[in-house]
Amino acid sequence: MTNLPSSAIGNYYIGIMSGTSLDAIDVVIAQRSAAGFKQIAGFAPELPESLRLALLKICQDKQVTLQTLGEVDHQFALACAAAVNQLLELNQIQASQITAIGSHGQTIFHSPISQFPFTQQIGDANLIAAKTNITCVADFRRMDMAYGGQGAPLVPAFHQALFAKKGENRVILNIGGIANISLLKSDKEVIGYDTGPGNMLMDAWINKVANKHYDKEANFAKQGKIISPLLKQLLSDPYFAKPPPKSTGREKFNLAWLQQQLIQLGEAAYADADIQRTLLELSAITISDQIQQQSPPCTVFVCGGGALNPLLMKRLQVLMPLYKINDSNALDIDPMFVEALAFAWLAEQRLFKRPIALKAVTGAQKNAILGCVYLA
Repeated sequence: MTNLPSSAIGNYYIGIMSGTSLDAIDVVIAQRSAAGFKQIAGFAPELPESLRLALLKICQDKQVTLQTLGEVDHQFALACAAAVNQLLELNQIQASQITAIGSHGQTIFHSPISQFPFTQQIGDANLIAAKTNITCVADFRRMDMAYGGQGAPLVPAFHQALFAKKGENRVILNIGGIANISLLKSDKEVIGYDTGPGNMLMDAWINKVANKHYDKEANFAKQGKIISPLLKQLLSDPYFAKPPPKSTGREKFNLAWLQQQLIQLGEAAYADADIQRTLLELSAITISDQIQQQSPPCTVFVCGGGALNPLLMKRLQVLMPLYKINDSNALDIDPMFVEALAFAWLAEQRLFKRPIALKAVTGAQKNAILGCVYLA
């Protein structure tokens, strides 16, 4: 958590992000000034365990009663509002000083390729606005889908606005539960898409075999070795060869998917740590392959929880020897808060009714104004 400097004044926005890892609610305060759009403070309280388990069950089972869905929607919104209020209190700033909150919500299902495409995020923005007394902007993805886009990823437009540098190619790599890349090419429209699993399968596996939420410092993966037949089997999934635009999520890459791959290999008795190491390699290979296909050698700035995984970062550098691998601290943004900051920025764009340049990212027919405004 970083504190708000007493000298900072005006034009504050808050961003809330809870991703597919289901580990915490990331909340940031951002300030728009002549210097740009910058993170001023950040806070990442863990999700209450009962709520985390309820969300995980909904995402994994893909079946839920309307009663449960409504109650979890309410509970998650209250958790978001509480996180906002706590961040304000920690930094001694009043709700009246915040222009708006941008809330991503928690994705429980994402289905961009079907007869009737849809995406569903929960976390009632009415409640967030009421409990914080701050205008809340939410439901950012569905207008893009209404114009034929995949509704994801949204952050490449933010990456382009904040991180693009004239005359220089850059890649912004976000490794959350799912990994996505933004290709910032000089004087060209941003391209971005989901490469596949980031931390999601590694988190699911270590949770199953060791009852841990994630593999801290990759300590478990470091004990294992790569299982070549399993890696080959995982890499054969058609998603990895599919051209962009494309997006994916827990609906596709989950524990059931992994267990099905293991069954297809004849349920060989692989060591748990070896599977963990192989899943890390899957993420590293699918990310590095896509970057090298789409961008000439340049600097890759990594954000998200994967930036804190030393073995994954090492493997990316080994697999991409001509690229320079940095985390987003090199751009003066904490790697853990880049996505939350993006939704603060998206809230600002919505209030000013600015279309978000995502046609080349999502495949939408037009750049649309994204988000719905819930007045406090």
